[in-house]
Amino acid sequence: MSRPNILLITSDQQHWTTLGVVNPEISTPNLDRLAAEGTRFTRAYCPNPTCTPTRASMITGQFPSQHGAWSLGTSLPESAPTVGDRLQGLGYRTALVGKAHFQPLASTERYRSLEAYPLLQDLAFWKRFHGPYYGFQHVELARNHTNESHVGQHYALWMEERGFTGWREHFLPPTGTMDPAAEFTWSIPEEFHYNAWIAERSNRLLDEYAAAEEPFFLWASFFDPHPPYLAPEPWDTMYDPDRLAIPEAASGEHERNPPHFRMTQLEDPDFGPPESGQITHGFHSHRRGEADRRKLVATYYGMVSLLDKYVGRILDRLEALGLADDTIVVFTTDHGHFFGQHGLQAKGPFHYEDLIRVPLVVRYPGRVPAGRVSDAIQSTADLTPTFLGFLGEPVPGFMTGVDQHAVWEGARPAARDHTLVEFHHQPTTLNLRTYVDDRYKITVYQGQEYGELFDLQEDPGELRNLWDAPEHAGLRSRLLLRCLWAELAKEPMWMPRIAIA
Repeated sequence: MSRPNILLITSDQQHWTTLGVVNPEISTPNLDRLAAEGTRFTRAYCPNPTCTPTRASMITGQFPSQHGAWSLGTSLPESAPTVGDRLQGLGYRTALVGKAHFQPLASTERYRSLEAYPLLQDLAFWKRFHGPYYGFQHVELARNHTNESHVGQHYALWMEERGFTGWREHFLPPTGTMDPAAEFTWSIPEEFHYNAWIAERSNRLLDEYAAAEEPFFLWASFFDPHPPYLAPEPWDTMYDPDRLAIPEAASGEHERNPPHFRMTQLEDPDFGPPESGQITHGFHSHRRGEADRRKLVATYYGMVSLLDKYVGRILDRLEALGLADDTIVVFTTDHGHFFGQHGLQAKGPFHYEDLIRVPLVVRYPGRVPAGRVSDAIQSTADLTPTFLGFLGEPVPGFMTGVDQHAVWEGARPAARDHTLVEFHHQPTTLNLRTYVDDRYKITVYQGQEYGELFDLQEDPGELRNLWDAPEHAGLRSRLLLRCLWAELAKEPMWMPRIAIA
């Protein structure tokens, strides 16, 4: 093939250290194999640590403040040009299997959503609908994380087609009948877990592409290890909770942080009513007992290892079909996760490395060096421009991600000296930006005089917020200026200036 295939494999809300090649406490042999055969990037960041904004950035090459899907509960405009649109014009087949989350769970007359109730569970509709959807010619979708009641779409159809008519017993009311009090162990048989569905359907598409000898862009989009913390047997007990290192907050570390950090450590914090009427993720108590914290980490690790098994099935099929040498394989996640770090759980407006840094592994035999580890700064908003770079295609001016293909190949040490991370969960009362460079990180909040400043070289654990430190006032001023420059440089330009007027 003259042009490479592209296989994008993503997890959901995976901490960047939960790879066996990084963390000896967890087993991920297939992801470790991918890292050994490709390059692992240790300084990769998401453009927003929530699902919809970052996932939309992956396929548009823009930051959330540019493509329009600025928060959870919003949609990526259906008019937005995507990598799938671009690749179709080059003769590629495009498909997405698994989680899209480009649109919200609710739909209105003005803002319609294909991923909303009640259409979400209209199985007759999903039996006949497979796209097009945001540049993907073929989609097979689901919206539930583990046993959530949002189950439906193509995943529910797949279970029924395989004779698993009692699937509702393994999901929460009102869709199903599973006990809401059940924790850690998911009663669903592994053969009907959505990991098995995603791998099976992705492999079926690979078979079709190989038979037709057509170039493809396939996104296999997994849901784990996003909470709720549930795994089927035997993965639920794969790790002994008492033998794992469990992260926790350092004494007094939030004393110099913005007030919402300290409030998370209270038993019953009052964050006040949300400006938009919709909740702010992370604005609740993050306190949990030690036994519970240990068990949730053990389950989270089990979910990662189960995910790894089915990633391996896709990689094995790619190799068996003779496609591996002609395919760019990228593994990453949408954003990170807290499981006790800084006393926090899950996600929210807390831009520690745990939440905004993501795993990123790239394999392309003969082009991307094998066994290499790079600390070049990456953003997952760079994925689309980088794919186009590998194809020798110009990156459109409206894309503000960076073409990293020469960095992935090892021909350049870096394509970025910084990146930006956004979080915009309420229209004006919770809107923040984080600027990260090789050494420093600074976070600013709309309308607030507080913020965060960390020296990642001297304080990699981010325990000492230097924002108000008098001796670092000059550093704060310089970084604020750099952050403003970065925002200015992020302006999209759909065309060059071609005349004096």
